[in-house]
Amino acid sequence: MLLSNKIAVIGLGYVGLPLAIEFGKKYQVLGFDINASRIEELQRGEDHTKEADLEGLQTAANGYKEGKNFGLHFSNDPKALKDYNIFIVTVPTPIDHFKKPDLTPLLKASETVASALKKGDIVIYESTVYPGCTEEDCVPVLEKYSGLKFNTDFFCGYSPERINPGDKHNTLVKIKKVTSGSTPEIADQVDELYKSIITAGTFKARSLKVAEASKAIENAQRDINISFVNELALIFDRVGIDTNDVLEAAGSKWNFLKFQPGLVGGHCIGVDPYYLAHKAESLGYHPQVILSGRRVNDNMGMFVANKVVKLMIKKGHRIDGSRALILGFTFKENCPDVRNSRVIDIYKELVQFGIKTDIYDPHAHAADVNHEYGIKLTSDIGKDYEAIILAVAHKEFLSIDLSELKSGDNTVVFDTKSFLEREAVDGRL
Repeated sequence: MLLSNKIAVIGLGYVGLPLAIEFGKKYQVLGFDINASRIEELQRGEDHTKEADLEGLQTAANGYKEGKNFGLHFSNDPKALKDYNIFIVTVPTPIDHFKKPDLTPLLKASETVASALKKGDIVIYESTVYPGCTEEDCVPVLEKYSGLKFNTDFFCGYSPERINPGDKHNTLVKIKKVTSGSTPEIADQVDELYKSIITAGTFKARSLKVAEASKAIENAQRDINISFVNELALIFDRVGIDTNDVLEAAGSKWNFLKFQPGLVGGHCIGVDPYYLAHKAESLGYHPQVILSGRRVNDNMGMFVANKVVKLMIKKGHRIDGSRALILGFTFKENCPDVRNSRVIDIYKELVQFGIKTDIYDPHAHAADVNHEYGIKLTSDIGKDYEAIILAVAHKEFLSIDLSELKSGDNTVVFDTKSFLEREAVDGRL
């Protein structure tokens, strides 16, 4: 019976917490994270990521407190995992400074799960990886630290996350879920488990590798499409025409794909293509399209900064010692997530020109930005800026009176998101 399953969700970030809450409404669930402060926050019914359904969190938490056959509670003690038989791993899978996959969080989580693994248990991975990672990298760790044999004593599943941070419409239960299992029987069990909470339904992939690959290409495809329009922006800047005007005209045809130019960061699109490329290269194939798209997107921050400097020079500004304001630091609008934000590229380039640069973001947590990037956000917007760059389309920025921030009429305003009125800006992507 499905309801007899006891589920432990390992990793309580943007992916794990919403998952734990939904399962906690029907099953006995443990939300596990090694970060003690995160556990304390959730035990208070709070969530700084703003991804949680706080009402659902309270419902699931009350179920546990009242001793019902469903409910959710939290712990950072690995010993608490021993009472559970299904483990869902949702830890980050970043890249290192050389843009190579960093599996450290994933393998450490696998080691932690292995210490609690028993015969008949199932380990399901949701972290984005390259095809084959579950069986080739994670399973050996599970076997080593549990002393159990894969597909004899324990089993695995893979169901890639499809969380869209900040999106309150396309939530977890409304997005079709890809599922898979290490045997046909386990694939059925994993699929039924997710079907019990995903109202949009599931798609059962033929194998773990197929499911892993499906996630990798979702993000690689989007990355390539954005890189195409980013390259168009670079070309049309030289032509002297507005990229958005061109896209609007081309978009009048029914089958034109309406992607917009911009910075490409975040925990998925700016990272996952490197996982796919890594796998391809390990098999002797050097991917051309995927990596060329990454190169274009990775250079957009530098392009924006250099364009702003050129506009400043054109308006007669002395660059060294001038002041600039960047509006927004998160990787997307109306969301506190700063993972892999490419706004940092604009900032670093401006600083190299000798421009004193402030960053203001009402959604980002200053402590996170300082920890991850070593820079301090400004809590109050100053005045007398020679350049203002809108980097993220937070709704709050529409109410800012830019005229109060300018040093004068010749202040450069650059809009990376085509978010502001055209008449208010000097340039945009």
